[in-house]
Amino acid sequence: MKTLAELLRAVPDVLEIQGDAGVGIEKLCFDSRLVEPGDCFVAIRGVQADGHQFIDKAVEKGAVAIVCETNATEKPESVQALVRVANSAEALGHMAAAQADFPSAKMQVVGITGTNGKTTTSTLLHDLFSAMNQKVGMIGTVENRIGPERVPSTHTTPDAVGLQQLLRQMADAGCTHVFMETSSHAIDQRRIAGVTFAGAVFTNLTHDHLDYHQTFAAYRDAKKRLFDSLPNSAFALINVDDKNGMFMVQNCKAKTHTYGLKRPADFKAKILENGLSGLHLELDGAALHARMIGEFNAYNLTAVYGVARLLGTEKMQTLTLLSALRGAEGRFEAIAHPTKPECIAIVDYAHTPDALEQVLETILKLKKRQSKVITVVGCGGDRDKTKRPLMAREAARRSDQLILTSDNPRTEDPAAILRDMESGLDNTDLTKTLIIENREQAIKTACRFAGPGDVILVAGKGHEKYQEINGVKYPFDDKAILKMYFAE
Repeated sequence: MKTLAELLRAVPDVLEIQGDAGVGIEKLCFDSRLVEPGDCFVAIRGVQADGHQFIDKAVEKGAVAIVCETNATEKPESVQALVRVANSAEALGHMAAAQADFPSAKMQVVGITGTNGKTTTSTLLHDLFSAMNQKVGMIGTVENRIGPERVPSTHTTPDAVGLQQLLRQMADAGCTHVFMETSSHAIDQRRIAGVTFAGAVFTNLTHDHLDYHQTFAAYRDAKKRLFDSLPNSAFALINVDDKNGMFMVQNCKAKTHTYGLKRPADFKAKILENGLSGLHLELDGAALHARMIGEFNAYNLTAVYGVARLLGTEKMQTLTLLSALRGAEGRFEAIAHPTKPECIAIVDYAHTPDALEQVLETILKLKKRQSKVITVVGCGGDRDKTKRPLMAREAARRSDQLILTSDNPRTEDPAAILRDMESGLDNTDLTKTLIIENREQAIKTACRFAGPGDVILVAGKGHEKYQEINGVKYPFDDKAILKMYFAE
């Protein structure tokens, strides 16, 4: 057991300590409902609640120490120590790292941030280094991995305490590298405080999460904070073709490297062939045949190659192993129709206007001229409403048939979400649009419409195995539904 004083040594901005910091701490809690005798309660100002309002509850449940931000709080008699800090969320991350004996410092941890490409990039890095006989950890949207072991995940980035515990498990299991999707929410909420990064990757930045960040500038600034926090021993690898790339590394202490397809870059790729069977690239002056499809995957592969080389891998071994890798589940994942020649369905997680545009543009470039594109798409409830009409418009302009349907409506009325989407369509768009609220029926209808050579895109949920309606997650798998109706 560590003392409060030992945990506080890792915190940069301790403003005041009342009482005895020598008290032993059983565990750190930021949810007063989980406090047990001997714990330290850290009062965090969250999105939906302020932990400072629950200090009394934590004291009642036996907390021996309180960490908070407010001047007004006096140390309760039953509590041995009260600590005031500048930012309690930041403090929690550093304290959690100290409690777990700073696991990230014992591994090479690389954070991957950006609107699109995080999951594919981190999955490819995990698989690449695993193929090099390294024991590798991965933290992401779909799952967490400790070597070959798969652990389901509920957030892109876990909370600060859970993250440090997971990193501790990875270090104890002998992992040498960890590749971590790093969301803007996690950065903004200081969940990655206390993580020592060996490097960070910026993929791209487009319209997303404005329900949380309110403005694009705030969203961009949250991403930038990851690069601002890098030590000078780390590397920063940025997509130089994205207009926000160089902004990310302004005032960054880490050594900056670039990758891209269009502008001069440290790691540059050129697409030689792009078809439904895969990509043929010239990457860093050498040929690479990859099983993945589309320009966006050319960017992902180039980022992965850049990270690998910056972590010390050998060039030709890296290219050889990259050519054998497949992408992440639910990311431009193709399913062939068993009886209709050259009819395929694509399952993709695209849930932003830009991601949807990229996926559809890729399909349009690869399909045969006479083939139809049938798109099934919805928008999530309790999320950024401004992107709903944009999503529908992007889909309509690039599809021969559009079916608007439910995604994860959460607590919203699915019909209201569909009306928001429909508002982005003009009369021409509406002539080729169906609205089918039931997602399974929408997919079934698309399968019935599709003929030989046609391409169905089912967008928005990708890898997810559920549909969230009014707080309940019902089993639902786009890929399984497609296969079922393809088999009819």
